[in-house]
Amino acid sequence: MASFTKGSSKAGSSTGGGGWAKAKHATGGGGTILDKIAAIELEMARTQKNKATSSHLGSLKAKLCQLRRDLLEPSAGSGGGKQPGFEVQKFGDARVGLVGFPSVGKSSMLTALTGVASEAASYEFTTLTCIPGFINHNGIRIQLLDLPGIVVGASAGRGRGRQVIATAKSCDIILMVLDPTKDDSQKQLLTQELENIGMRLNKRPPDMSFNKTSGGGLKFNATVQLSNFDRDQCASVLTQYRIFNADVVIREDITVDDFIDVIDGNRKYCKCLYVYNKIDMLNLEEVDRLAREPMTVVISVYRKLNLEFLVERLWDEMQVVRIYTKKKGQFPDFADPIVITPQRGNKQNNVENAVGLLHKTILDEFKAAMIWGSSVKQTPGLCGLKHTLHDEDVLQVVKMTQAEKVRAVHGKKTGTTVAGGNIKMDAKTLKERKEKSLRS
Repeated sequence: MASFTKGSSKAGSSTGGGGWAKAKHATGGGGTILDKIAAIELEMARTQKNKATSSHLGSLKAKLCQLRRDLLEPSAGSGGGKQPGFEVQKFGDARVGLVGFPSVGKSSMLTALTGVASEAASYEFTTLTCIPGFINHNGIRIQLLDLPGIVVGASAGRGRGRQVIATAKSCDIILMVLDPTKDDSQKQLLTQELENIGMRLNKRPPDMSFNKTSGGGLKFNATVQLSNFDRDQCASVLTQYRIFNADVVIREDITVDDFIDVIDGNRKYCKCLYVYNKIDMLNLEEVDRLAREPMTVVISVYRKLNLEFLVERLWDEMQVVRIYTKKKGQFPDFADPIVITPQRGNKQNNVENAVGLLHKTILDEFKAAMIWGSSVKQTPGLCGLKHTLHDEDVLQVVKMTQAEKVRAVHGKKTGTTVAGGNIKMDAKTLKERKEKSLRS
């Protein structure tokens, strides 16, 4: 019988063995975070994907997600402060980020859309800082950010990639600028770099609920047939996060990656428009093919082609809802509306979000809202906080009076509470009072 030593290439239980053994020992040992990430990716690539290994792969994916999060959040005292040129104040009603590889026309697009002079040249890495510009469209101000070009490995810190992608994560929508004269791999590479830092482009959050409990172990329920996820994978991922008691309810067919996104809790779901610049260098058949792809716009900054349609498409995809405010006895203020987008406030087009964006302290004094517009059956309509608003509705907030504020704090004096407070009487005292009133 053959015996294997530590230096044997077939030994799987030591660091001197094959690739699987090296990856296994690297995941739990020392080394940098990038080394650990590479080791886990190596093990995942060499592990067969079947039902028997699904739980193991789910655990590896959870560990990989934790390492990438540690990579993006440097520890205190590491000396990496804020980088110059990326401290852009959030100004306006919406924010749009231009993301792409170097020398695809981002700076020229910013100049053509906003009029801001951004340096443009025929060589790469012309833009080294974040340059803001503004578009005034339909009465709102849209902030457009020209970000430096992304290189492969930006999510790991190459080419100031962390600062670029972190700024893109604060945008309401992403414009991914692509070069149609190059291959289609540029879209996949950019999408992967953005997904590595927690951005999910053109996706919605999984329809599931996850709640930690104090005991009882794992309670796993699914209302639909699951084809790519099961209880064993769920338990393996939760064990990696040191969660042993939880209540999980799944309402759609999800994958283990979707489940990890919910557990991690720091994902950003936003829309992305794929903008192909330099279409003047293509023939009509190729331009027509690109224009018919989903979430895609074809333009030419040099020839000034299709720029107006790009702004209109951007407006439609942002799903902007403008709410005009009105004071009692006065005309509405149509000059400065409250702007609601799916990325702002509580991400819902309701009265609560509009009042919170106006000022959060008004929610403490809120009594009702008077609405003029298409969202109510009769004008004006008296609505509560959960009423869904439509674009260009008029909102007037009705505040509580001083007596109503006191009543909201102390409750009504109905005889069942102690005078001056909302402390309820016990059942025995109430019974004695009732018997006393009947005898008298």
